[in-house]
Amino acid sequence: MGAYHTAGQAGGQHKLSYQHAEHLEPISTKDAAVLLRDAEAAIKDKDQAKATALVFRYAELGHAPQAAFDLLLKFAVSEDGALHAEKYYRTISEEFATARPAFRLRHLAALARVTASEAGFPAARYAEACQLAKG
Repeated sequence: MGAYHTAGQAGGQHKLSYQHAEHLEPISTKDAAVLLRDAEAAIKDKDQAKATALVFRYAELGHAPQAAFDLLLKFAVSEDGALHAEKYYRTISEEFATARPAFRLRHLAALARVTASEAGFPAARYAEACQLAKG
């Protein structure tokens, strides 16, 4: 039932993944900072395909995964979306840690896609919590 509901939200399953050649081809930089900066911009623009491709390319090039997780965490706590951002972030970070290396890229890319989908939907009381934390 849950799988049917989830697939229904997406209008069915996509035949191509978000990191296929069409999205990876325009990415020419290999610089980690540029890839993450561009990924952040794509997330803010809610461009799931571009965010996914940028994070996939970042990880594919062997850059430190923790920096990508740090970027995505920023949105996981500030945005809510329909997919419960914090829970999904935790699930993916745990799966990444235990997955075979050949599949880790997919976990990180999937997290980038979901992060872009939740952008623009602020988590309830996030702004208030930030103000309280400042004291």
